[in-house]
Amino acid sequence: MTEEQKQQIVEKGKEYFRNIIIPNHIQGLEKLKLKSFNINPFLVNYLAAFLCGNTEPESLAKALVYPRILGTSINTSFGQNIQIFISQLAEVAGNASGIDGIDIEFEDAIDGRKKYCQCKAGPQTINSPDVATIMGHFGHLQAKARLDRLPLQIDDMVVGVLYGEEYELSANYRNIDKTYPVYCGATFWEHLTGDTNFYHRLAKAFGEVVEEDNIDGSQLIMAKINEIADEIRAKGGL
Repeated sequence: MTEEQKQQIVEKGKEYFRNIIIPNHIQGLEKLKLKSFNINPFLVNYLAAFLCGNTEPESLAKALVYPRILGTSINTSFGQNIQIFISQLAEVAGNASGIDGIDIEFEDAIDGRKKYCQCKAGPQTINSPDVATIMGHFGHLQAKARLDRLPLQIDDMVVGVLYGEEYELSANYRNIDKTYPVYCGATFWEHLTGDTNFYHRLAKAFGEVVEEDNIDGSQLIMAKINEIADEIRAKGGL
C-alpha cells in the first residue's frame, strides 16, 4: 500500500470521528439527566468517596458521569457506527465486496494473496450465533470458488478485528480462528497496509481530531457534572 493510501485511511478515520463519533458523544453527554442512571446508592456513595474523598453532590455526579461518558457511551457509539468506517476503509484500501458476508477484498501486504475479509470492531464484539453466521458466509464463498474455479485457499478468508490484542480475543473468535484466520488489531492493519506501526498511527490520529477542532471536552463534562449535582442537591442526596 502506498503512503498516499495510508494517509487517506488516516483522513477517513478522522472524518469518521469528526462527523459521527464526536457529535454522537457530545449529544449523549448533553442528554444526560439524573434519571438516565440506574443508581445503586450503596455503590455510588462509595465510589464518590473513593474518587473525591467525600460524598458531596458534585462528587456523586462525577462518580455517575465519568464512567458513562468516558466508557459506556463512547464504546457503544463506536460499535454501532463501525460499518460506516469499514465502508470508508473499503474505498481506499481495497474493494467493497459484493459477496454476501464479506466487507472488503484486499491484497495482503504480507503474503500477496487476495483476502476476503469480514471486519469487526473489537475483540469481544461477536456472540455465539455470529460464529455460525461467519462460518456460513465463508463456506458459501468456498462453494462459489469451487464452482467458478477460483484459486481460493482457506486462509484467504479472514476476519479483521479493527482494534485490540490477540490475547483479548473472545472464545467465539478463537473458534473461528481454528478454521479461518482472525487478524486482530496491529496484525490486521499490517496485513492491510504492510506497515507495522500503522495501527498506532491511526489510533493517535483519532485523538488529534479533538485538538484540531478545538473541542474542550473537560468543560463540557464539568458543565454536565454541575447540572447533575444540582439535581442531586434538589433531591436531597442519593
